[in-house]
Amino acid sequence: MTVQHFTPEGMLQPAPYHHVAVGTGATHIHVSGQVARRADGTPVAPGDLAGQVAQALRNTSVGLAGAGASFADVLRLTFYVTRWSPEKISDFMAGVEAVADEIGLQLPMPLASLIGVEYLFEPDVLVEVEATALLG
Repeated sequence: MTVQHFTPEGMLQPAPYHHVAVGTGATHIHVSGQVARRADGTPVAPGDLAGQVAQALRNTSVGLAGAGASFADVLRLTFYVTRWSPEKISDFMAGVEAVADEIGLQLPMPLASLIGVEYLFEPDVLVEVEATALLG
Protein backbone atom coordinates (compact mmCIF):
# COMPACT_ATOMS: atom_id res chain seq x y z
CA MET A 1 0.00 0.00 0.00
CA THR A 2 1.48 3.35 -1.05
CA VAL A 3 -0.57 5.57 1.28
CA GLN A 4 -1.76 4.81 4.80
CA HIS A 5 -4.24 7.17 6.51
CA PHE A 6 -4.94 7.15 10.22
CA THR A 7 -5.86 9.25 13.24
CA PRO A 8 -3.83 8.44 16.34
CA GLU A 9 -5.44 8.36 19.74
CA GLY A 10 -5.19 11.77 21.33
CA MET A 11 -6.10 13.68 18.15
CA LEU A 12 -9.55 15.16 17.46
CA GLN A 13 -12.07 12.39 16.85
CA PRO A 14 -14.38 11.90 15.16
CA ALA A 15 -13.46 14.10 12.22
CA PRO A 16 -14.56 13.88 8.57
CA TYR A 17 -10.93 13.31 7.58
CA HIS A 18 -7.84 11.51 8.87
CA HIS A 19 -5.09 13.51 10.56
CA VAL A 20 -1.98 11.62 9.38
CA ALA A 21 -0.85 10.12 6.08
CA VAL A 22 2.26 8.05 5.50
CA GLY A 23 3.34 7.68 1.88
CA THR A 24 5.97 5.26 0.60
CA GLY A 25 5.76 5.73 -3.17
CA ALA A 26 8.04 7.44 -5.62
CA THR A 27 5.66 9.12 -8.08
CA HIS A 28 4.06 12.33 -6.87
CA ILE A 29 0.80 13.49 -8.44
CA HIS A 30 -0.58 16.98 -7.97
CA VAL A 31 -4.04 17.82 -9.28
CA SER A 32 -4.51 21.55 -9.62
CA GLY A 33 -7.52 23.35 -8.18
CA GLN A 34 -10.69 21.81 -9.58
CA VAL A 35 -13.98 23.66 -9.65
CA ALA A 36 -17.58 22.89 -10.58
CA ARG A 37 -17.18 23.10 -14.36
CA ARG A 38 -17.76 20.49 -17.05
CA ALA A 39 -14.95 19.80 -19.53
CA ASP A 40 -16.45 22.37 -21.91
CA GLY A 41 -16.40 25.04 -19.17
CA THR A 42 -20.12 24.95 -18.43
CA PRO A 43 -20.77 25.83 -14.76
CA VAL A 44 -22.37 23.13 -12.60
CA ALA A 45 -24.69 23.89 -9.66
CA PRO A 46 -24.52 27.70 -9.60
CA GLY A 47 -25.16 28.96 -6.07
CA ASP A 48 -25.24 25.41 -4.61
CA LEU A 49 -22.25 24.64 -2.37
CA ALA A 50 -23.09 20.92 -2.04
CA GLY A 51 -23.46 20.53 -5.81
CA GLN A 52 -20.23 22.39 -6.48
CA VAL A 53 -18.28 20.33 -3.93
CA ALA A 54 -19.54 17.14 -5.59
CA GLN A 55 -18.60 18.31 -9.10
CA ALA A 56 -15.18 19.60 -8.03
CA LEU A 57 -14.47 16.20 -6.46
CA ARG A 58 -15.65 14.44 -9.65
CA ASN A 59 -13.20 16.58 -11.64
CA THR A 60 -10.45 15.79 -9.15
CA SER A 61 -11.20 12.09 -9.65
CA VAL A 62 -10.82 12.49 -13.42
CA GLY A 63 -7.45 14.19 -12.91
CA LEU A 64 -6.25 11.43 -10.59
CA ALA A 65 -7.40 8.71 -13.01
CA GLY A 66 -5.58 10.45 -15.85
CA ALA A 67 -2.36 9.99 -13.87
CA GLY A 68 -3.16 6.36 -13.04
CA ALA A 69 -4.25 7.12 -9.48
CA SER A 70 -7.43 7.16 -7.40
CA PHE A 71 -8.56 8.66 -4.11
CA ALA A 72 -6.94 5.64 -2.40
CA ASP A 73 -3.59 7.17 -3.43
CA VAL A 74 -4.37 10.67 -2.15
CA LEU A 75 -2.19 11.97 0.64
CA ARG A 76 -3.95 15.31 1.06
CA LEU A 77 -6.90 17.37 -0.15
CA THR A 78 -7.14 21.15 0.15
CA PHE A 79 -10.52 22.85 -0.18
CA TYR A 80 -10.92 26.58 -0.73
CA VAL A 81 -14.45 27.79 0.00
CA THR A 82 -15.68 31.32 -0.65
CA ARG A 83 -17.17 33.33 2.19
CA TRP A 84 -16.78 30.39 4.54
CA SER A 85 -18.68 30.23 7.82
CA PRO A 86 -19.15 27.25 10.14
CA GLU A 87 -22.85 27.14 9.23
CA LYS A 88 -21.84 25.92 5.75
CA ILE A 89 -20.34 22.63 6.99
CA SER A 90 -23.60 20.70 6.47
CA ASP A 91 -23.82 21.73 2.80
CA PHE A 92 -20.11 21.10 2.32
CA MET A 93 -20.29 17.58 3.78
CA ALA A 94 -23.50 16.85 1.86
CA GLY A 95 -21.53 17.43 -1.33
CA VAL A 96 -18.72 15.14 -0.19
CA GLU A 97 -21.11 12.39 0.89
CA ALA A 98 -23.25 12.66 -2.26
CA VAL A 99 -20.32 11.77 -4.52
CA ALA A 100 -18.05 9.63 -2.29
CA ASP A 101 -19.23 6.20 -3.50
CA GLU A 102 -19.33 7.32 -7.13
CA ILE A 103 -15.69 8.44 -7.15
CA GLY A 104 -14.24 5.93 -4.67
CA LEU A 105 -13.61 8.45 -1.90
CA GLN A 106 -13.47 6.61 1.42
CA LEU A 107 -14.91 8.37 4.46
CA PRO A 108 -13.38 9.62 6.58
CA MET A 109 -11.50 11.47 3.84
CA PRO A 110 -7.74 11.60 3.46
CA LEU A 111 -6.03 14.48 5.22
CA ALA A 112 -7.89 17.64 4.35
CA SER A 113 -7.71 21.35 4.95
CA LEU A 114 -10.61 23.71 4.38
CA ILE A 115 -9.55 27.31 3.83
CA GLY A 116 -12.07 30.12 3.71
CA VAL A 117 -11.39 32.75 1.05
CA GLU A 118 -13.23 35.90 0.02
CA TYR A 119 -13.59 34.81 -3.61
CA LEU A 120 -12.08 32.53 -6.25
CA PHE A 121 -11.26 33.20 -9.90
CA GLU A 122 -14.88 33.65 -11.09
CA PRO A 123 -17.82 35.01 -9.07
CA ASP A 124 -19.92 31.82 -9.39
CA VAL A 125 -17.15 29.50 -8.14
CA LEU A 126 -17.88 28.58 -4.51
CA VAL A 127 -15.24 25.86 -4.00
CA GLU A 128 -11.91 24.71 -5.41
CA VAL A 129 -10.20 21.40 -4.59
CA GLU A 130 -6.52 20.46 -4.88
CA ALA A 131 -5.17 16.94 -4.44
CA THR A 132 -1.74 15.47 -3.77
CA ALA A 133 -1.30 11.75 -4.38
CA LEU A 134 1.51 9.22 -4.34
CA LEU A 135 2.05 6.08 -6.43
CA GLY A 136 4.48 3.27 -5.61
